[in-house]
Amino acid sequence: MALRLVFMGTPDFAVPALIEIHGAGHDIAAVYTRAPQPGGRRGLELTPSPVAQEADRFGLPIFTPKTLKEPNAAAAMCAHGADAAVVVAYGLILPQAILETFPLGCFNLHASLLPRWRGAAPIHRAIMAGDKETGVMVMKMDEGLDTGAIAMAEHVPIGADTTTGELHDTLARLGADLMLRALGALEKGQLQLTPQAAAGAIYASKIDKAETRIDWTRPWKEVHNHCRGLSPSPGAWCELAGAGRVKILRTTKGKGAGAPGRVLDDKLTVACGSGAVRLLQLQRAGKQPMAADEFLRGTPVAPATVLG
Repeated sequence: MALRLVFMGTPDFAVPALIEIHGAGHDIAAVYTRAPQPGGRRGLELTPSPVAQEADRFGLPIFTPKTLKEPNAAAAMCAHGADAAVVVAYGLILPQAILETFPLGCFNLHASLLPRWRGAAPIHRAIMAGDKETGVMVMKMDEGLDTGAIAMAEHVPIGADTTTGELHDTLARLGADLMLRALGALEKGQLQLTPQAAAGAIYASKIDKAETRIDWTRPWKEVHNHCRGLSPSPGAWCELAGAGRVKILRTTKGKGAGAPGRVLDDKLTVACGSGAVRLLQLQRAGKQPMAADEFLRGTPVAPATVLG
């Protein structure tokens, strides 16, 4: 017997889970997502969230409340008659009154190996920290921030040059399958929960614009992790004379040494505090990402140039 569910999610990361759950035949009573945001070329058109677009394609009822803390929010949620809720990067806090409306509970898909990297930016933070492994977990939600008991987990190695965008897509696919398996166990009354470990909790704070500029005085590996951890969005950047602000989307270990930020050769190898990185993919403001050789054809960068 299929479960009757409320699905809560907003960005691309949540879309595979919605597709899998819908395709498996579960009864999705309602989809909660963030309200349409300004978008388009001029930023004037209101664009529905990726989850809203997918839910509309399936003909599912869509709700976009600004908050779930209003007095009537719990009653409205209860009216859906759902057994459980699935939450994937929704973006709004679920108060205890909302959690209690679901007889079987609310289950969150989180992109880390909890308790490491609780919070808003677990994928970015794992790569920026140089982690060798991460994963996805299905957690039964409580009032805390990603503190609920763990139902299921999938571990994923992080490659030395893997970007946040690449890892995001991998975890979204694995997470969708993991959530579907968790719902199958829940439906049969066989889902087992394990409390999170008390030790090792780290908070994955939202990426601040102030931390996106590249600090060339750091060791090459930290610069490398910084660039790939912020790729493709929001993007690590530096200043290049004649080109302005340039995002560095992909790097690898380079050869040589010099003053931090100094270009060492004609292949965009840049000295760091120790060692060097070679820039592989860049993006000028308003332009598409391009490989280093293509970038150099349009924007020559001579050796000894210093990047800001």
